[in-house]
Amino acid sequence: MVGTTDTLHRSLCSNGSLYNCNGLEEKLDELWCLVGKTDGNLLRIVGVGAGAWGSVFAALLQDTYGQFREKVQIRIWRRPGKAVARATAEHLFEVINSREDVLRRLIRHCAYLKYVEARPGDRTLFTDEILKDGFCLNMIDTPLCPLKVVTNLQEAVWDADIVVNGLPSTETREVFEEILNYWKERITVPIIISLSKGIEAALNPVPRIVTPTQMINRATGVPMENILYLGGPNIASEIYNKEYTNARICGAEKWRKPLAKFLRQPNFIVWDNSDLVTHEVMGGLKNGYAIGAGECLIA
Repeated sequence: MVGTTDTLHRSLCSNGSLYNCNGLEEKLDELWCLVGKTDGNLLRIVGVGAGAWGSVFAALLQDTYGQFREKVQIRIWRRPGKAVARATAEHLFEVINSREDVLRRLIRHCAYLKYVEARPGDRTLFTDEILKDGFCLNMIDTPLCPLKVVTNLQEAVWDADIVVNGLPSTETREVFEEILNYWKERITVPIIISLSKGIEAALNPVPRIVTPTQMINRATGVPMENILYLGGPNIASEIYNKEYTNARICGAEKWRKPLAKFLRQPNFIVWDNSDLVTHEVMGGLKNGYAIGAGECLIA
């Protein structure tokens, strides 16, 4: 029986270790070398899209690997905001931070609230500045760890080694078509991890389903072996609270296994799987199935 336990322990460690027995820096070094980085060059990871899941995923990486500043840089991109006057900003702060009924309504209708402490100056503020302190989990004063936020897409992605797609599937194609303009002179091919859940229907030349990874492939020309999908029964707030959850990263073996090891943590278990299409389609259809199941129960 002891031998069985030891064998299991060695197996877990060889697959990335549920308990991080190889150490964070060792996991980072392994991916750093695999990507082809050399001394003095940062592994650049950027999240594209700052919704709840995209932000939590970027914060998870920052919280885990951000301490190794000489080896990795983690940033997140979101669209630039609209200008608002100082008076408008002050009113926004007052309403959100002072009225409990507004807070309760926001909490009830969305998992994350964007907030900032009221520190307006004399000049006009921008929405991305108002929200620069990040996201909080259903309450004020509970921000994610500090994130480097970029609102210029070219600045964010042009030299990124790993791009995490946190966009809705409805916006994925458009944004990555723009990204292609900034990658035309790249020598290296980036790795793309898509978190997006959703599908499109295409009719020509034959009826078929188009997944977000396929949209990215067609928009950018990045080969499918460098595009992966990460998904599972994940709720951003649970991951943020370090509740136990798991996911699968799917795609070519060259990248899925080292990335699964890199992402795996004691409370966020990441396995790898070769069946990209099935996992991605099921991730896109799950809400439809849930609604259908609910209708059946009501009936």
